[in-house]
Amino acid sequence: MANVLNGGDGMVGQWPLEQWFFEMPVCTRWWMTAALSISVLVECRMITPFQLFYSFRSVFVRSQYWRLITTFFYFGPLSLDLMYHIFFLQRYARLLEESSGRSPAHFSWLLTFASTLLLCMAPMLSMAFLGSALSSTLIYIWSRKNPDTMLSFLGLLVFRAPYLPWVLLAFSLVMHGHLPKDEMCGIVVGHIWYFFNDVYPPLHDGHSPLDPPAFWLRLFERRAEPEPE
Repeated sequence: MANVLNGGDGMVGQWPLEQWFFEMPVCTRWWMTAALSISVLVECRMITPFQLFYSFRSVFVRSQYWRLITTFFYFGPLSLDLMYHIFFLQRYARLLEESSGRSPAHFSWLLTFASTLLLCMAPMLSMAFLGSALSSTLIYIWSRKNPDTMLSFLGLLVFRAPYLPWVLLAFSLVMHGHLPKDEMCGIVVGHIWYFFNDVYPPLHDGHSPLDPPAFWLRLFERRAEPEPE
């Protein structure tokens, strides 16, 4: 963060915060922007959380399909808790997206797969907002892909990255007095993705069942193609 605030040689003419924003990969950038914007709109009473949460009846009986999206964008009102969620979202979603390559195809497919699983699980566990669950999914996947990375939490604990989801789970338990089921669901979904992308392929001749389908890759390749001169 210090490097971000101090600026750099590139992106001449931009403020450090603006530079930091546009250096984020596209999916992370717009997810963070949507999360902050929706919290501001709720704080200004232009919309209410009741218009944003996901329920099977509201979506598939009353045809309020926007809830399939907004449930992943609302993390709560403007508060320190919101900043806590935004920090982990932009940090680990960014790291994971940057490691997935220049095209957003693979990371956006991960978001689509994880979101679909969480939407299927939500009615059974009475989960109305799924942003924290999706963020936990990404944190879990990143932590398993970086097993040797050392992390520090609040300057008190030093541990390897694979322990991060469990440290955050314990922190939520201490802060709220109960295990957060959204974070636990996020860990389950993250493990499913990690298993079929990193554990399963080496055992089955490199076959990865959760790779993006061809039509998804073509969609993003067409967008990335430069215009002819």
